[in-house]
Amino acid sequence: MSPAALANVIVLIHFAYVAFLLLGLAAILLGIVFRWPWVRNKWFRVIHLTMIAIVVAEAMAGVKCPLTVWEHQLRMRAGQQTLEGDFIASWVHRVMFFRADPWVFTAVYVTFGLAVLATWIIAPPRWRKVDAA
Repeated sequence: MSPAALANVIVLIHFAYVAFLLLGLAAILLGIVFRWPWVRNKWFRVIHLTMIAIVVAEAMAGVKCPLTVWEHQLRMRAGQQTLEGDFIASWVHRVMFFRADPWVFTAVYVTFGLAVLATWIIAPPRWRKVDAA
């Protein structure tokens, strides 16, 4: 697979990661309101919390997202400008990336992470009870 194609795959994975975080929180909040039992699934909630915790930890530590770094390196290797690519990749970038000071992103990530944590208090995941035999 060419470096440009791999960069496009990384963009789509990155987009899926962000979409899962955003849509996951929206689903949890709607699930609280509409009493959807599936939003309390422990695996869904643990994965969702872990994913945002990774983003918050990277932002707090000042670490660039590895997916962004890998994509940039692959685009450079392919002779492309960064944050560019084919049609789909360019639109995904327009949706996901905008210019702001790094502290703005850190504040947004931390706020989002706190919102995810708040859902653990408002509507904690359900843990199955294990019967003692």
